[in-house]
Amino acid sequence: MSFYEKLTALNIQLPVVAVPAAAYVMYAQTGNTVFLSGHIAKKDGKVWVGQLGKNISTEEGKLAARAVAIDLIATLQAACGGDLNRVKRIVKLMSLVNSTGDFTEQHLVTNGASELIGEIFGEQGKHARSAFGVAQIPMGACVEIEMIVEIE
Repeated sequence: MSFYEKLTALNIQLPVVAVPAAAYVMYAQTGNTVFLSGHIAKKDGKVWVGQLGKNISTEEGKLAARAVAIDLIATLQAACGGDLNRVKRIVKLMSLVNSTGDFTEQHLVTNGASELIGEIFGEQGKHARSAFGVAQIPMGACVEIEMIVEIE
């Protein structure tokens, strides 16, 4: 099953690629490596605001991370010239979770993105990962994730 068939089976339609919110680009490529800038969680087209351990549960955070993964895949498709079949390997995710000082489930929140990427990209989607708790994310978003990808 192709990446596109998997997206269809999961009832996922890739959104329009986001535009930068400051002085950066959504992705940069050097050689066969693409670095995708941090994407923040959105819900119903708006920034998904909140803090884990305060007003967002781990399960909600996991859904937010999944939503970020969908946006990342849309940007990745643009980086691949419109063809996700050029993806050779998802190399790494770095996840920032807006969380209270005593919240310790950042890794579980980030699973929302990692699991979806694994479903879509299979073996090519197995990646290294970091998940951090941070005091705040731009615009009050609950989760921000960046991704590094090898393409053909």
